[in-house]
Amino acid sequence: MRQLGICATGSAMKPPSFHVLTICGLDELDDHGARDVTHVLSLLDPGWPEPTAFGVYAPHVRLTLHFHDAIEPAPGIVMPQAGDVETILAFGRDLGEDLGHLLIHCHAGISRSTAAMTMILAQAFPEEDEEAIVERLVQIRPQAWPNSRMIAFADQRLGRGGRLTAAVNRLYARRLAGRPELAEVMRRLDRDREVELGLGGKA
Repeated sequence: MRQLGICATGSAMKPPSFHVLTICGLDELDDHGARDVTHVLSLLDPGWPEPTAFGVYAPHVRLTLHFHDAIEPAPGIVMPQAGDVETILAFGRDLGEDLGHLLIHCHAGISRSTAAMTMILAQAFPEEDEEAIVERLVQIRPQAWPNSRMIAFADQRLGRGGRLTAAVNRLYARRLAGRPELAEVMRRLDRDREVELGLGGKA
């Protein structure tokens, strides 16, 4: 069981109980249609249509943002911005005490969605250290590789002093130690900087 609690001012309050926290990709959305999802954060590429899977979900609160899973500028790429992170954090603050099942998804359920969950957890547990926050993330989504640009914005906004970014860099190192082939995969996705951060960290 997970817990999250945050008031509108950002100060902690007694956290309510989470029934479920889920991170997934587009191809997994159908698997959660009967799981009483109450809140959804959708992070999609610009122009991507609304997933049809939500048609069978029970009534729920949903926020949809559109930007690419990118950390470097390139023609035609809409990068995540500080405003997107502010919107995600506001969504996290507004979840309330009666949250049942929060589902965050992007296209693969690996980068944008895991970055969003990381920042929501970091905001919800301001007294918890960054390694513990990242460990919570890994328990939810073991294949997590959070988008470093999103994490950097959240780190600054939440006053984590670079520690959240450092903890995510160590997560890259763990992932690369367990699956070295990920280095080439991420490089093909123009994520060389994250690979170098992982290779320079300690698994």
